[in-house]
Amino acid sequence: MIEGHGDDLYKYNRPITANFSSNLTNWIDPTALKTWLRERMDEAISTYPEPQPYTLEARVAKASGIQPEQVCVTSGATEAIYLLAQSFAGVRSAVLQPTFSEYADACRIHGHQVISLYHLPGNGRLPEDLRMLWLCNPNNPTGQVVDKDLLLRLAADNPHILFVIDQSYEDFTLKPLLAAREAVEMPNVLLLHSLTKRYAMPGLRLGYLTGNASVLYHLRTHRMPWSVNGVALLAGMFLLAHPQAVPFDLPGCLTETARLQSLLRQAGGMEVWDTDTHFMLVRLRMGKASALKDYLAHKHGLLIRDASNFEGLDSTYFRISTQRAEDNERLVTAIRQWFEME
Repeated sequence: MIEGHGDDLYKYNRPITANFSSNLTNWIDPTALKTWLRERMDEAISTYPEPQPYTLEARVAKASGIQPEQVCVTSGATEAIYLLAQSFAGVRSAVLQPTFSEYADACRIHGHQVISLYHLPGNGRLPEDLRMLWLCNPNNPTGQVVDKDLLLRLAADNPHILFVIDQSYEDFTLKPLLAAREAVEMPNVLLLHSLTKRYAMPGLRLGYLTGNASVLYHLRTHRMPWSVNGVALLAGMFLLAHPQAVPFDLPGCLTETARLQSLLRQAGGMEVWDTDTHFMLVRLRMGKASALKDYLAHKHGLLIRDASNFEGLDSTYFRISTQRAEDNERLVTAIRQWFEME
Protein backbone atom coordinates (compact mmCIF):
# COMPACT_ATOMS: atom_id res chain seq x y z
CA MET A 1 0.00 0.00 0.00
CA ILE A 2 2.93 2.36 -0.67
CA GLU A 3 0.62 4.69 -2.64
CA GLY A 4 -2.06 4.58 0.02
CA HIS A 5 -0.40 6.09 3.07
CA GLY A 6 -0.98 9.53 4.52
CA ASP A 7 1.36 12.51 4.25
CA ASP A 8 1.07 12.56 0.44
CA LEU A 9 1.22 16.35 0.23
CA TYR A 10 3.69 16.02 -2.66
CA LYS A 11 0.70 15.23 -4.89
CA TYR A 12 -0.76 18.72 -4.52
CA ASN A 13 0.36 21.91 -6.25
CA ARG A 14 -1.08 24.15 -3.54
CA PRO A 15 1.01 24.38 -0.35
CA ILE A 16 -0.41 22.32 2.51
CA THR A 17 -0.59 24.57 5.56
CA ALA A 18 -2.01 22.02 8.03
CA ASN A 19 -1.39 18.29 7.67
CA PHE A 20 -3.91 16.02 9.39
CA SER A 21 -3.16 13.04 7.15
CA SER A 22 -0.31 11.35 8.99
CA ASN A 23 -0.40 10.31 12.63
CA LEU A 24 2.05 13.05 13.57
CA THR A 25 0.93 16.12 15.46
CA ASN A 26 2.20 19.69 15.67
CA TRP A 27 1.89 19.43 19.44
CA ILE A 28 5.48 18.13 19.18
CA ASP A 29 8.30 20.54 18.34
CA PRO A 30 11.53 18.73 17.38
CA THR A 31 13.56 21.95 17.04
CA ALA A 32 16.05 20.93 19.76
CA LEU A 33 16.75 17.63 18.01
CA LYS A 34 17.18 19.33 14.63
CA THR A 35 19.57 21.89 16.08
CA TRP A 36 21.67 19.23 17.79
CA LEU A 37 21.85 17.12 14.62
CA ARG A 38 22.73 20.11 12.45
CA GLU A 39 25.80 20.76 14.57
CA ARG A 40 26.94 17.13 14.23
CA MET A 41 26.02 16.38 10.63
CA ASP A 42 29.64 15.91 9.56
CA GLU A 43 30.09 13.27 12.28
CA ALA A 44 26.89 11.54 11.18
CA ILE A 45 27.57 11.28 7.44
CA SER A 46 31.37 11.16 7.10
CA THR A 47 31.87 7.68 8.56
CA TYR A 48 30.04 4.38 8.35
CA PRO A 49 27.57 3.68 11.15
CA GLU A 50 27.82 0.43 13.11
CA PRO A 51 26.93 -2.50 10.82
CA GLN A 52 24.56 -3.64 13.56
CA PRO A 53 23.38 -0.90 15.93
CA TYR A 54 24.66 -2.50 19.12
CA THR A 55 25.44 0.72 20.97
CA LEU A 56 21.95 2.14 20.55
CA GLU A 57 20.43 -1.24 21.41
CA ALA A 58 22.36 -1.21 24.67
CA ARG A 59 21.13 2.32 25.45
CA VAL A 60 17.51 1.35 24.70
CA ALA A 61 17.87 -1.75 26.87
CA LYS A 62 19.20 0.26 29.80
CA ALA A 63 16.37 2.78 29.52
CA SER A 64 13.79 -0.04 29.32
CA GLY A 65 15.22 -2.13 32.17
CA ILE A 66 16.02 -5.13 29.96
CA GLN A 67 19.08 -6.74 28.35
CA PRO A 68 20.68 -5.60 25.05
CA GLU A 69 19.97 -8.95 23.39
CA GLN A 70 16.27 -8.30 24.07
CA VAL A 71 16.35 -5.21 21.82
CA CYS A 72 16.65 -5.00 18.03
CA VAL A 73 16.95 -1.48 16.56
CA THR A 74 15.55 -1.13 13.03
CA SER A 75 15.08 1.44 10.29
CA GLY A 76 11.63 2.38 11.51
CA ALA A 77 8.93 -0.04 12.62
CA THR A 78 8.36 -0.94 8.97
CA GLU A 79 11.74 -2.63 8.64
CA ALA A 80 10.89 -4.65 11.74
CA ILE A 81 7.61 -5.74 10.16
CA TYR A 82 9.27 -6.99 6.99
CA LEU A 83 12.11 -8.65 8.90
CA LEU A 84 9.61 -10.56 10.99
CA ALA A 85 7.63 -11.68 7.98
CA GLN A 86 10.84 -12.83 6.28
CA SER A 87 12.17 -14.59 9.38
CA PHE A 88 9.00 -16.66 9.72
CA ALA A 89 8.27 -17.06 6.02
CA GLY A 90 5.50 -19.38 4.92
CA VAL A 91 3.49 -19.63 8.14
CA ARG A 92 -0.19 -18.91 8.67
CA SER A 93 -0.68 -15.37 10.02
CA ALA A 94 -3.72 -13.48 11.27
CA VAL A 95 -4.05 -9.69 11.16
CA LEU A 96 -6.51 -7.82 13.38
CA GLN A 97 -8.36 -5.47 11.00
CA PRO A 98 -8.82 -2.70 10.04
CA THR A 99 -5.19 -1.75 10.48
CA PHE A 100 -1.88 -0.76 8.90
CA SER A 101 -1.62 -2.63 5.60
CA GLU A 102 2.09 -3.39 5.83
CA TYR A 103 1.53 -6.34 8.17
CA ALA A 104 -0.45 -8.24 5.55
CA ASP A 105 1.67 -6.93 2.66
CA ALA A 106 4.90 -8.07 4.29
CA CYS A 107 3.43 -11.46 5.11
CA ARG A 108 2.19 -12.06 1.57
CA ILE A 109 5.56 -11.10 0.07
CA HIS A 110 7.15 -13.79 2.21
CA GLY A 111 4.64 -16.53 1.48
CA HIS A 112 2.43 -16.37 4.56
CA GLN A 113 -1.15 -17.53 4.40
CA VAL A 114 -2.90 -14.43 5.71
CA ILE A 115 -6.33 -14.33 7.31
CA SER A 116 -8.18 -11.33 8.74
CA LEU A 117 -9.72 -11.10 12.20
CA TYR A 118 -12.16 -8.36 13.17
CA HIS A 119 -12.29 -9.09 16.89
CA LEU A 120 -10.31 -11.00 19.49
CA PRO A 121 -11.91 -13.74 21.58
CA GLY A 122 -12.54 -12.78 25.18
CA ASN A 123 -10.77 -15.92 26.33
CA GLY A 124 -9.66 -19.30 25.06
CA ARG A 125 -7.46 -20.49 22.27
CA LEU A 126 -7.04 -19.15 18.79
CA PRO A 127 -6.88 -21.53 15.80
CA GLU A 128 -4.27 -24.26 16.20
CA ASP A 129 -2.80 -23.67 12.74
CA LEU A 130 -2.00 -19.99 13.39
CA ARG A 131 1.65 -19.18 13.99
CA MET A 132 1.59 -15.36 14.08
CA LEU A 133 -0.95 -12.74 15.14
CA TRP A 134 -0.34 -9.12 14.14
CA LEU A 135 -2.07 -6.20 15.82
CA CYS A 136 -1.51 -2.48 16.29
CA ASN A 137 -2.08 -1.10 19.79
CA PRO A 138 -3.12 1.76 19.85
CA ASN A 139 -4.56 0.81 16.50
CA ASN A 140 -4.07 2.66 13.25
CA PRO A 141 -6.54 3.91 11.94
CA THR A 142 -9.10 3.64 14.77
CA GLY A 143 -6.98 4.96 17.63
CA GLN A 144 -8.44 2.31 19.93
CA VAL A 145 -6.49 0.29 22.51
CA VAL A 146 -6.93 -3.45 23.13
CA ASP A 147 -7.19 -4.25 26.83
CA LYS A 148 -3.79 -5.20 28.26
CA ASP A 149 -5.15 -8.02 30.42
CA LEU A 150 -6.87 -9.56 27.40
CA LEU A 151 -3.59 -9.60 25.47
CA LEU A 152 -1.78 -11.21 28.39
CA ARG A 153 -4.44 -13.93 28.67
CA LEU A 154 -4.43 -14.64 24.95
CA ALA A 155 -0.64 -14.88 24.82
CA ALA A 156 -0.63 -17.26 27.78
CA ASP A 157 -3.43 -19.40 26.35
CA ASN A 158 -1.87 -19.59 22.88
CA PRO A 159 1.82 -20.41 23.27
CA HIS A 160 1.90 -21.72 19.68
CA ILE A 161 1.31 -18.19 18.32
CA LEU A 162 3.85 -15.37 18.12
CA PHE A 163 2.02 -12.16 19.06
CA VAL A 164 3.47 -9.19 17.16
CA ILE A 165 2.11 -6.10 18.91
CA ASP A 166 2.92 -2.81 17.20
CA GLN A 167 3.04 -0.13 19.90
CA SER A 168 4.29 2.65 17.63
CA TYR A 169 1.73 5.01 19.17
CA GLU A 170 2.36 4.01 22.79
CA ASP A 171 3.41 7.55 23.73
CA PHE A 172 0.04 8.96 22.63
CA THR A 173 -2.36 7.20 25.01
CA LEU A 174 -3.04 7.06 28.73
CA LYS A 175 -4.41 3.51 28.49
CA PRO A 176 -2.22 0.76 30.04
CA LEU A 177 -0.05 -1.09 27.53
CA LEU A 178 2.50 -3.89 27.71
CA ALA A 179 5.94 -2.79 28.90
CA ALA A 180 9.15 -4.14 27.42
CA ARG A 181 9.97 -5.74 30.78
CA GLU A 182 6.74 -7.75 30.55
CA ALA A 183 7.20 -8.73 26.92
CA VAL A 184 10.67 -10.20 27.41
CA GLU A 185 9.29 -12.60 30.03
CA MET A 186 7.00 -14.18 27.44
CA PRO A 187 8.53 -16.33 24.68
CA ASN A 188 5.74 -15.57 22.21
CA VAL A 189 5.36 -11.76 22.41
CA LEU A 190 7.27 -9.12 20.47
CA LEU A 191 6.65 -5.39 20.82
CA LEU A 192 7.33 -2.89 18.03
CA HIS A 193 8.29 0.64 19.07
CA SER A 194 8.76 3.79 17.01
CA LEU A 195 10.83 6.88 17.74
CA THR A 196 9.51 8.38 14.50
CA LYS A 197 6.10 9.15 15.98
CA ARG A 198 6.98 10.39 19.46
CA TYR A 199 9.71 12.75 18.25
CA ALA A 200 8.08 13.81 14.95
CA MET A 201 10.99 12.70 12.76
CA PRO A 202 9.50 10.38 10.11
CA GLY A 203 12.28 11.07 7.62
CA LEU A 204 14.94 9.56 9.88
CA ARG A 205 13.33 6.08 10.13
CA LEU A 206 14.13 4.74 13.59
CA GLY A 207 12.37 2.09 15.63
CA TYR A 208 13.08 -1.04 17.61
CA LEU A 209 11.73 -4.39 18.75
CA THR A 210 11.70 -5.74 22.29
CA GLY A 211 11.08 -9.34 23.23
CA ASN A 212 12.49 -12.78 23.80
CA ALA A 213 16.25 -12.89 23.07
CA SER A 214 16.12 -16.15 21.11
CA VAL A 215 13.38 -14.83 18.80
CA LEU A 216 15.34 -11.64 18.18
CA TYR A 217 18.51 -13.65 17.52
CA HIS A 218 16.64 -15.49 14.77
CA LEU A 219 15.46 -12.15 13.40
CA ARG A 220 18.98 -10.73 13.30
CA THR A 221 20.14 -13.54 11.00
CA HIS A 222 17.99 -11.96 8.27
CA ARG A 223 18.93 -8.31 8.87
CA MET A 224 21.20 -6.64 6.33
CA PRO A 225 24.17 -4.68 7.68
CA TRP A 226 24.01 -0.89 7.94
CA SER A 227 20.23 -0.83 7.65
CA VAL A 228 20.02 2.03 10.16
CA ASN A 229 21.75 5.18 8.95
CA GLY A 230 24.20 7.28 10.95
CA VAL A 231 21.94 10.32 11.31
CA ALA A 232 19.14 8.19 12.75
CA LEU A 233 21.52 6.47 15.18
CA LEU A 234 22.90 9.81 16.34
CA ALA A 235 19.36 11.09 16.87
CA GLY A 236 18.50 8.00 18.90
CA MET A 237 21.54 8.50 21.14
CA PHE A 238 20.59 12.13 21.75
CA LEU A 239 16.94 11.37 22.55
CA LEU A 240 17.80 8.61 25.00
CA ALA A 241 20.29 10.89 26.76
CA HIS A 242 17.93 13.89 26.73
CA PRO A 243 14.35 12.51 26.87
CA GLN A 244 12.90 15.92 27.76
CA ALA A 245 14.58 17.77 24.88
CA VAL A 246 11.45 17.30 22.77
CA PRO A 247 8.59 17.78 25.25
CA PHE A 248 5.04 16.62 24.57
CA ASP A 249 1.93 17.58 26.54
CA LEU A 250 -0.06 14.36 26.11
CA PRO A 251 -2.96 15.30 28.45
CA GLY A 252 -3.32 18.63 26.66
CA CYS A 253 -3.26 16.97 23.25
CA LEU A 254 -5.90 14.43 24.28
CA THR A 255 -8.08 17.21 25.68
CA GLU A 256 -7.85 18.97 22.32
CA THR A 257 -8.65 15.65 20.60
CA ALA A 258 -11.89 15.41 22.60
CA ARG A 259 -12.74 19.01 21.67
CA LEU A 260 -12.10 18.30 17.98
CA GLN A 261 -14.33 15.22 18.14
CA SER A 262 -17.09 17.33 19.67
CA LEU A 263 -16.76 19.99 16.96
CA LEU A 264 -16.95 17.36 14.21
CA ARG A 265 -20.03 15.77 15.74
CA GLN A 266 -21.70 19.17 16.04
CA ALA A 267 -21.02 19.78 12.35
CA GLY A 268 -23.24 16.80 11.49
CA GLY A 269 -23.03 14.53 8.48
CA MET A 270 -20.33 12.36 10.07
CA GLU A 271 -19.86 9.51 12.50
CA VAL A 272 -16.78 10.11 14.63
CA TRP A 273 -15.29 6.99 16.20
CA ASP A 274 -14.21 7.04 19.81
CA THR A 275 -10.44 7.02 20.18
CA ASP A 276 -7.88 6.37 22.92
CA THR A 277 -5.20 8.49 21.30
CA HIS A 278 -4.66 11.66 19.23
CA PHE A 279 -6.00 10.45 15.89
CA MET A 280 -9.45 9.27 14.94
CA LEU A 281 -11.49 7.57 12.26
CA VAL A 282 -14.47 9.40 10.74
CA ARG A 283 -17.21 8.13 8.42
CA LEU A 284 -19.13 10.42 6.10
CA ARG A 285 -22.89 9.89 5.93
CA MET A 286 -22.85 11.24 2.38
CA GLY A 287 -20.16 11.70 -0.24
CA LYS A 288 -16.73 10.14 -0.59
CA ALA A 289 -13.66 10.72 1.50
CA SER A 290 -11.54 11.11 -1.65
CA ALA A 291 -13.70 14.03 -2.81
CA LEU A 292 -13.53 15.69 0.60
CA LYS A 293 -9.76 15.19 0.67
CA ASP A 294 -9.25 16.86 -2.73
CA TYR A 295 -11.54 19.75 -1.80
CA LEU A 296 -9.74 20.41 1.47
CA ALA A 297 -6.30 20.22 -0.15
CA HIS A 298 -7.04 22.36 -3.22
CA LYS A 299 -9.32 24.95 -1.62
CA HIS A 300 -8.03 25.23 1.93
CA GLY A 301 -4.50 23.80 2.02
CA LEU A 302 -5.58 21.12 4.50
CA LEU A 303 -4.70 17.44 4.10
CA ILE A 304 -6.62 14.48 5.53
CA ARG A 305 -6.10 10.72 5.10
CA ASP A 306 -8.53 8.93 2.79
CA ALA A 307 -8.97 5.69 4.75
CA SER A 308 -10.92 3.75 2.13
CA ASN A 309 -8.01 1.42 1.38
CA PHE A 310 -7.87 -0.03 4.89
CA GLU A 311 -9.30 -3.54 4.78
CA GLY A 312 -12.85 -3.53 6.11
CA LEU A 313 -13.46 0.17 5.39
CA ASP A 314 -15.14 1.78 2.38
CA SER A 315 -15.02 5.03 0.43
CA THR A 316 -16.75 7.03 3.19
CA TYR A 317 -13.95 6.79 5.77
CA PHE A 318 -11.16 9.24 6.52
CA ARG A 319 -8.64 9.62 9.34
CA ILE A 320 -7.32 12.77 10.95
CA SER A 321 -4.68 13.51 13.56
CA THR A 322 -5.28 16.25 16.12
CA GLN A 323 -3.29 19.44 15.56
CA ARG A 324 -3.30 22.73 17.44
CA ALA A 325 -6.68 24.38 18.11
CA GLU A 326 -6.47 26.99 15.34
CA ASP A 327 -5.79 24.37 12.66
CA ASN A 328 -8.49 22.07 14.02
CA GLU A 329 -11.06 24.86 13.82
CA ARG A 330 -10.00 25.62 10.23
CA LEU A 331 -10.58 21.98 9.37
CA VAL A 332 -14.06 21.82 10.88
CA THR A 333 -15.07 25.09 9.17
CA ALA A 334 -13.84 23.80 5.80
CA ILE A 335 -15.69 20.49 6.21
CA ARG A 336 -18.89 22.40 7.00
CA GLN A 337 -18.43 24.38 3.79
CA TRP A 338 -17.98 21.15 1.82
CA PHE A 339 -21.23 19.77 3.21
CA GLU A 340 -23.02 22.96 2.14
CA MET A 341 -21.79 22.40 -1.43
CA GLU A 342 -22.87 18.76 -1.61
